[in-house]
Amino acid sequence: MKVLFAAGGTGGHINPALSVAQELKKRCPDADILFVGTADKMESKLVPAAGFDFTTIKISGFQRKITIKNIFRNIQTIVYLMLSFFQVRKLLKEFKPDAVIGFGGYVSGPVVRAAAKKGIKTLIHEQNAYPGIANKALAKLVDKTLLTVEDASKLMSPKNKPIVTGLPIRDEIINADKETARKKLGLDDKPLIFSTGGSLGARTINEVMVELIVAKHKDEVHFIHGYGQYGKWVPERLSQKGVDLTAENIDVREYIYDMADCLAAADIVISRAGASSLSEIQALGKTAILIPSPNVAENHQYHNAMALVNNDAAIVFEEKDLTANKLIDAVNDLLNDREKLARIGFNAKKMAKLDAKEKICNEILE
Repeated sequence: MKVLFAAGGTGGHINPALSVAQELKKRCPDADILFVGTADKMESKLVPAAGFDFTTIKISGFQRKITIKNIFRNIQTIVYLMLSFFQVRKLLKEFKPDAVIGFGGYVSGPVVRAAAKKGIKTLIHEQNAYPGIANKALAKLVDKTLLTVEDASKLMSPKNKPIVTGLPIRDEIINADKETARKKLGLDDKPLIFSTGGSLGARTINEVMVELIVAKHKDEVHFIHGYGQYGKWVPERLSQKGVDLTAENIDVREYIYDMADCLAAADIVISRAGASSLSEIQALGKTAILIPSPNVAENHQYHNAMALVNNDAAIVFEEKDLTANKLIDAVNDLLNDREKLARIGFNAKKMAKLDAKEKICNEILE
């Protein structure tokens, strides 16, 4: 059996694909699995590191903001799309896949579309509650459309009835234990507020977290905050505002390397609303305050967040409405109302789908 995976751009596309590929390889050791992506994105490092064969095509995405620079970028993208037709046709002819699986990213569209038109079995997985333009179009062509959340089905017109599988979650997250994680992190029984804006950092989250930490650093509460690559100003700002960064309850760092432990140990999580992050929050039953990124296609993080809010499984603030005082009030409300804190986390846990990779693998094999 030969299976071609098309995924790229961000970890939110690549990691779920890798998780499914690993499950497929476990069930079918003789399966020939090949990933296709781009040479200059995360997949070029993550896929080979996971032990899978990897090939590339030249592709890029359209820029929506109209500037002179972006006009030239979009012309380049059109050229790449035209050339990708020949690259993909050559790839399909040489590899001869039995199935082609698209997990998103610029590369997924031309690869899955070409395979569907050639009559090869095709499947796509949509991670977000608000599907992207490419997957909306592909859903009309592919044999199977798989979804992370039911809400996405209202915005698609797939050829066949969509199947809700959830989003594959890393085993280290699923197996993480709160008590064990807190011991590893050296925490006592004070509540932990864990916050991050991602590996690059999110300026708005950093700004409001500085004010939250300043307001509560002398309270009976722990903080772990990841400020990211572009937030290196955060420690100095906190020091200027009187926060002792060596205090036992303050852990401020650039990158969160031990995500499973930090998430498991947390009582309140403050984060963006990417699909992978939300699936991990649900898997561990965490009470989250979500601040969706406004800088994503179709504002999909907001729709991801609202899928939880509509089930009383999270609190959401849009960036345009967020102030430090609003965040401080929300945190104080949760810490002072332990019943509400527990209820939101319980409802998040009810939404978790822990067998997503097994379900997706079943659909591929079928």
